[in-house]
Amino acid sequence: MKQFGLLIRIILAIVLGIAFGTFANEWLVRLFATFNDIFGGFLTFIIPLIIIGFIAPGIGYMGKGAGKLLSITALMAYISTIIAGIVAFLSAKALYPSILSGHSLKMFDDPSSALETGFLSFELTPPLEVVTALILAFVLGIGAAAIKSDSLLNVMTDFRSIIELVIQKVIIPLLPIHIFGIFTNMTYAGQVASILSVFAVVFAMIIVLHIIYLIIQYTIAGTLSRQNPFSMLKKMIPAYFTALGTQSSAATIPVTLQHTKKLHVKGNVADFTVPLLANIHLSGSTITITSCALAVMFLQGSVATIGSVLPFLLVLGVTMIAAPGVPGGAVMAAIGLLDTMLGFGPTMVSLMIALYLAQDSLGTACNVTGDGAITSIADSINNKWKITNDDA
Repeated sequence: MKQFGLLIRIILAIVLGIAFGTFANEWLVRLFATFNDIFGGFLTFIIPLIIIGFIAPGIGYMGKGAGKLLSITALMAYISTIIAGIVAFLSAKALYPSILSGHSLKMFDDPSSALETGFLSFELTPPLEVVTALILAFVLGIGAAAIKSDSLLNVMTDFRSIIELVIQKVIIPLLPIHIFGIFTNMTYAGQVASILSVFAVVFAMIIVLHIIYLIIQYTIAGTLSRQNPFSMLKKMIPAYFTALGTQSSAATIPVTLQHTKKLHVKGNVADFTVPLLANIHLSGSTITITSCALAVMFLQGSVATIGSVLPFLLVLGVTMIAAPGVPGGAVMAAIGLLDTMLGFGPTMVSLMIALYLAQDSLGTACNVTGDGAITSIADSINNKWKITNDDA
């Protein structure tokens, strides 16, 4: 299975889970329910560590140089990410009542609720609450930047490497099995038909939103740089398809950088902004997470309001810093916020993971393609105000 990409493994897990659930007996389904309980407990344990591991070094390194250009680029990336989430929220509020009408998961408290509980009762207490981990990450990151402590930054970077290793070697390889168990349980309990119908319409909406948002980004970039936005988008197509394959913004940096320089931006600006944006600009992932989260909430019968979603988006834009380094990192960083800020339970978290990871590569491709637009905008601002003459 390792020779297949994550997307293929997720699809296989869903298909095999549905097939297996049609003939599996209760004992086998409970066996996978036990695995889901154990794996879910481990996810709960690791989430605060993921938050600290991603955010603390990300903030620490962002504060080390490049002055105003860094601040302007980071601000544009953050604003782009938040606006992307708002666009997804407004689209979901407008479309979900019609495209998801008749579907509901209110009768289910857990993907294996139609069965007995797993063979083992497994509960793992996380080392920190999510909010505590978030605050600690800010303190460590900002503090390391303020005192210019290379030793602390090195420790935090090593810790991030450990967390990335856990995600790459443990969480990501086991997620298809987790999703297999979820769909086995849902099929056994007769839930799968409605879930699959949700996947189709939600995915279609997400893809359309990605395309629309990229056109908006490049229209702004093209207007400022006096270029044809569609011509600029065409030049970034190799980066888009590279990201589809790697499922990692960080792994796509060389291709993104090469083709961003074809947008008539200064080489030194692109060299600085592209690696930075690969870690902090997540408009595509935010569209995906918001759309999937609101779909799950709608199915559960929960009502999402801008008052509840906007604070979630504001924190999510920071929480996902450096998450693009590994496939699925964005949703892993978001799980704690889904729980504490949007009230997600076990079923909702499980469905959220399945929905997100099934098309993670599309969100990543939108992220890296949008990085070219943000870089072009930053270059236009730099040309106008000569920022790098003094600060970069």
